[in-house]
Amino acid sequence: MAGVQMASVQIREAKEGDCGHILRLIRELAEYEKLSDQVKISEEALRADGFGEKPFYHCLVAELLPALGEPQGPCVVGYGLYYFIYSTWKGRNVYLEDIYVMPEYRGQGIGSQIIKKVAQVALNKGCSQFRLAVLDWNKSAMDLYKALGAQDLTETEGWHSFRFEGEVMRELAGK
Repeated sequence: MAGVQMASVQIREAKEGDCGHILRLIRELAEYEKLSDQVKISEEALRADGFGEKPFYHCLVAELLPALGEPQGPCVVGYGLYYFIYSTWKGRNVYLEDIYVMPEYRGQGIGSQIIKKVAQVALNKGCSQFRLAVLDWNKSAMDLYKALGAQDLTETEGWHSFRFEGEVMRELAGK
């Protein structure tokens, strides 16, 4: 009896038609981070902002390809959403806003594959750094990033992350 072929995963650039899957995964990530009330994005906004003439973000998806003979089609099980930023000290950078793999597909190297693909994109675009943030309680993510060679800037340099939004931004802008 021949062995059962395992489904394989491919990491590819997201297409406009993936926005529904990406939004589903964004909501799952927010739920996991206990911040689901903060998700205000729509599928339409993801389409407009990621697939227009001047995209605000880029996205990779992890797509599970069915084994030969399986009836279902490919299934998106993870994503990495990134954009380009600029460091006045180091020049071009990539910022990985989100990386998420559905819980039942973790531990198979999919997150590492997404991170490696973002690193390839960064180098191809002449970036000297690739940055991301993680919640302080997410030890498994921090362990992965450190295992892949990332520096914890809170530990090594004491950086803290801040955000202005909503009414505060309007006040600052004089609106």
